[in-house]
Amino acid sequence: MNIGFIAHNSKKTLIENFCLAYKYILSKHNLYATGTTGRRIEDVTNLKVYKFLPGSVGGDKQFIDMIERNCMDMVIFFYNPFLLSHVAVMSTTFPLPQTSPRQNPLCLD
Repeated sequence: MNIGFIAHNSKKTLIENFCLAYKYILSKHNLYATGTTGRRIEDVTNLKVYKFLPGSVGGDKQFIDMIERNCMDMVIFFYNPFLLSHVAVMSTTFPLPQTSPRQNPLCLD
């Protein structure tokens, strides 16, 4: 399963703790994240995370592209509710398509 992680700056520590708590389960899946989030998850869990660019310089667009190509099974988004413009951009891509990413030759794995 391809699992994506996004976290606003104020939620980075929370997503690290989440990934530590679920490390065993997450280790069985392909993990994706925007740049800083991915690095921090790797640092605290020692799990392999495929990292996109930082969100502020195009990582969000890379993430959305992967979702639109049906290559992401789940996205876990720890967001700051006071940054509504960012949430609005991401929410335009949901709900996730029902096609299995394993059926899509455009996926990264």
